[in-house]
Amino acid sequence: MKIIVCVKQVPDTTEVRIDPVKGTLIREGVPSIMNPDDKAGLEAALRLKDEQGAHVSVICMGPRQADTVLREALAMGADAAYLISDSAFSGADTWATSCTLAAAITKLNYDLIITGRQAIDGDTAQVGPEIAEHLGIPHISYCEDLNVEGSEVVVKRQFEDRYQILRAKMPALITALGEMNVPRYMTPGGIFEAYREKQIILWTRLDIPVADGDIGLKGSPTRVTKTFPKQMKQPGIKIETGVEESVQFAMDKLKEKYLL
Repeated sequence: MKIIVCVKQVPDTTEVRIDPVKGTLIREGVPSIMNPDDKAGLEAALRLKDEQGAHVSVICMGPRQADTVLREALAMGADAAYLISDSAFSGADTWATSCTLAAAITKLNYDLIITGRQAIDGDTAQVGPEIAEHLGIPHISYCEDLNVEGSEVVVKRQFEDRYQILRAKMPALITALGEMNVPRYMTPGGIFEAYREKQIILWTRLDIPVADGDIGLKGSPTRVTKTFPKQMKQPGIKIETGVEESVQFAMDKLKEKYLL
C-alpha cells in the first residue's frame, strides 16, 4: 500500500502578529510548525504502516525553509519527502494550491491520500477535497478514525452530534481531524536518519505538469483583501429584574440587532 500525506508549514498561531498598516501576518521571529491536522494525518498513515505495511510519502508546497517539517516527518517514520517550491507558485489561493498539489501527486503512485482537514493559518478546509476532485477520486472529510480493509478505506466521519461510518474504494482521499490521534515523537535515530541519511526531493515549476493559468497568484480566482486580528468581545450586560422583564429585554435586544 502506498500512502501520500500532504503537510503544510504554518506559523504558530499563538504567537502571530498582524502588521496594522499592510494587514498581513508578521512572520519574522514567529516559529513555524507542522499544521496540527496534517500531523494527525501523518500519524494515521504511520500507524497503517506499522499495522499493515505501507510506504508513506510526504509532500509539502511552500518556501525552501519548509523542508524542516518534511525532516520532522521523516524523523517520525515517513519513507520519502517531496518539497514543491518555486516563486511561480507564490500567492496561490486554495484553487491554485490544489491544482499544483494534484499535478505533483500524479507523478507518484498512491492508494490513499491523507490531508489535514484545514490549516490553522487559513481554516478553509478546501484544499483536500479539491485535490480529490482534480484527481477524480472519492474523498471523505472530517475523519476522526480510519482503517484499511482490503481495497477499501473505512472512515469514521465526525458531525457535531453524531458520526458516520463510510467506506470508499481506493484510490481515495481523506481529510483528518487534529483530534484523530496523538502524533508520535521523533526518535533520536529517526532525527539522525532524517538529517544525515535521507534526502528531500525538490520539485520546481519545471517538474510539475500543471498549466500556467492554474498556479500562483495569476491562477488564483480569489484574493485576500484584508487581514485583521480577532476583536475582543464587549462586556455583557447584567440585568437584575423579574422574569417577564428580563425576557422582554432580551427580545428587544435581539430585534435591535435584527436577529428576530
